[in-house]
Amino acid sequence: MNILLLGYGKMGKLIEEIALKKGHSIVGKINSQNNQELALIDPNIIDVAIEFTKPETVTGNIKWCINKGIPVVIGTTGWLEHKPEIDDYCNVKNGTYFFASNFSIGVNLFFKLNEQLAKKLNSFNEYDPSINEIHHTEKLDAPSGTAITLAEGIINNLSRKNKWVNNESTEDDVLSIKSQRVDTTPGTHTVTYDSLNDQIELKHTAHSRQGFATGALLVAEWIIDKKGVLSMDDFLSL
Repeated sequence: MNILLLGYGKMGKLIEEIALKKGHSIVGKINSQNNQELALIDPNIIDVAIEFTKPETVTGNIKWCINKGIPVVIGTTGWLEHKPEIDDYCNVKNGTYFFASNFSIGVNLFFKLNEQLAKKLNSFNEYDPSINEIHHTEKLDAPSGTAITLAEGIINNLSRKNKWVNNESTEDDVLSIKSQRVDTTPGTHTVTYDSLNDQIELKHTAHSRQGFATGALLVAEWIIDKKGVLSMDDFLSL
């Protein structure tokens, strides 16, 4: 499989390492320093692109891939206000793109447990949920895409919460997300339900970026013959 890497930071380099060990080829490595080289790449030699850049560049990269007929796997977060537009663009152009806020298999199972817990507690108003997320200091967006996915899972299944904010809130219909940035921390997400009598907690802690990179590569292998706007639900059939 011939892979184009859009973004060549820590995640891009780790994906490259895993891909080469699996016998794949990296046919291009584009970052902010050599972005002009994207126009020189022959799209016909690319089987799939994997994109881990920044929120301000991701939509342009997705459109470039769709226009060139290249399926693209997106791991960049912090751009979701543009997702409806990109979904429409992909469908109109009969393209293929896959977005996940987190490619870890464990995290995606965590998402499902989070949704199920919210459903179970929908009738028990004494339990008030909140989310805490901790990441390394190099992560620029806050809250994390993973925390936003968790928040949406709660709001869609818990009728007493209508929106989330990235700070403490005392409003009954608001879900609070607390974001912390700590050196060398790969990522920890905790969903907590507090009541006067007890506390329920769901927690996922990443030990390294390895799980994210491995998951992104597995998706890249899977997506090649697919069409449309895809997600981890499609990949895992959850």
